[in-house]
Amino acid sequence: MAEQSPFIWHELVTPDQACSGKFFSELFGWTHKEVDAGPFGIYTLFQKNGRDVAGMMNPTPETPDKGSFWHAYIAVEDVDACARMASLLGGSLMVPPHDVLDVGRICIVADPTGAVAHLMQPPTSFKSG
Repeated sequence: MAEQSPFIWHELVTPDQACSGKFFSELFGWTHKEVDAGPFGIYTLFQKNGRDVAGMMNPTPETPDKGSFWHAYIAVEDVDACARMASLLGGSLMVPPHDVLDVGRICIVADPTGAVAHLMQPPTSFKSG
């Protein structure tokens, strides 16, 4: 991967998108656009100068925390390999690898202390086969 920050996307998980969206939009001067995420409800894209800068979503049944929180996605070359390696290193796989249309392949792992990491394999690095 290129020599750049591996943190590639920031996402707010909140049970009250209206309240959180208003707060962060006003705080940072962002606009926001709602997108239909099917069974997940509404996904909100925060934008600055017409460019997507972060996202916001409702909690899902797999959400590890019940309060509102921000998390970041870390870019990896092979999300499936990282998911397998997590348990070998004493961590755990919280959400198995799965594809998100037009976004990439993601999973959620935790280290041995419980620190959670969201991993994303962008679509351009998908392996064929």
